[in-house]
Amino acid sequence: MRARLCTSSRRRLQTNVLLDLARHITTHPGIHRSSLRARRGLSMRRWDFVPAYLRGDLEQGEVVYCRPPPGYETIGSDSKTRVCRIVKPVYGMAQAGRRWQRSLFPWLKAWGFTQSDADPCVFVCNKEVQGKPQTLILGCYVDDLFTVYSDEGLSSLYASFTTDLSSRWNVQDEGLVSDLLNVDINTDADCVILKQE
Repeated sequence: MRARLCTSSRRRLQTNVLLDLARHITTHPGIHRSSLRARRGLSMRRWDFVPAYLRGDLEQGEVVYCRPPPGYETIGSDSKTRVCRIVKPVYGMAQAGRRWQRSLFPWLKAWGFTQSDADPCVFVCNKEVQGKPQTLILGCYVDDLFTVYSDEGLSSLYASFTTDLSSRWNVQDEGLVSDLLNVDINTDADCVILKQE
């Protein structure tokens, strides 16, 4: 039997904390990368991290509680309200996205990516593979990873990265990018068409 526990954030955080959280989980780099894909003839694929928000860690000393899930007793034998202590980030926690990114982003940097100054959710890696310069650009959006790459052969930078990615994280290749946030993305050899109805 499988179940999913989701928390409900009821306490108001300071405004600057909310803005910082939103900045890290609301950018959508796939659309911005599509013009780059057209200019350089790059390919674009989407990867999904399977339960990404459950992969992060709470910060040292961080204590988070939630109410018991439906079906569990909320009043203990001592007549006190029961609460559950959260030991790993779960869906619904305001900080779950940040905790996930604090697991993913250092791994990307250690792999050789440079984080963009303009958008902290975009990473770039340029390497020479078998005497040929190759480019790999990543855009992180919640639990999706958009990849824009120049080569996809067995010994390419992209193939090496996706092999390591699959070894480290539970991911699914969702194929070529065809939509993002209700925007249809159609690609031709030399252009990308964005359409929203």
